[in-house]
Amino acid sequence: MNGFLYGAVLQWKLDLRSRTMLITCYAVPLLFFAVMGGIFTSVMPESKETLIQSMTVFAVTMGALIGLPPSLAEIYRSDVKNAYQANGVPLSLGLILTNLSAFFHLLVMSFILYVIAPIAFDVKIPEHPEIYWGGLVILIAVSLSIASIIGLAVKDTANTSMFSILLFLPSIMLSGIMFPVDLLPKPFEIAGKLFPAAWGYRLMLESTFTGHTLWPLIVIFLAAVVLCCILLKKIRTR
Repeated sequence: MNGFLYGAVLQWKLDLRSRTMLITCYAVPLLFFAVMGGIFTSVMPESKETLIQSMTVFAVTMGALIGLPPSLAEIYRSDVKNAYQANGVPLSLGLILTNLSAFFHLLVMSFILYVIAPIAFDVKIPEHPEIYWGGLVILIAVSLSIASIIGLAVKDTANTSMFSILLFLPSIMLSGIMFPVDLLPKPFEIAGKLFPAAWGYRLMLESTFTGHTLWPLIVIFLAAVVLCCILLKKIRTR
């Protein structure tokens, strides 16, 4: 257990030194918040009601989908994988440690947004913080599970970022954080429900957990976990 905790802390520190992780989990979300937060609250004053949730969804989605896959690719497409196998270390350990590290980074980033948003733009703090934080934890977990599939499935490390961006863009554009989903054409509105960002955003806006919003996230998470297990088995046999 001590070894596992040491590995988790070490991975967290390594991620802090990672340029990709710092950019995707901290720099870009904060820059997006500073620019778009000012625009949203000036053009649409009603956005103050949901700015914290929308900016958090952007930060979590970007940090997970674009920040995590390169870290996994570095482990399972390099000599690190061989070192794991040579020393009898389960290959799943790399996946678990990188996910735990990314999870805490995204929680830290979300906390920063939660604190500075009311100060910077006089926005409204969520009325039900327990629902907000519970929904946030679920969104982070589901987003990281999807990102893990990319990191494990893409064989060419150079293409990892491309697949991440291809998944990130529709996740954000169809989630409802940029504009109400009611304004989208019906096919796009339906397509947006395939991404955890849309359900996570709705969940953090609710006053209580409802099965209508929660179950899609649970289904996506369980499907992603099963797929990650299958991909790990394929990587083990290579």
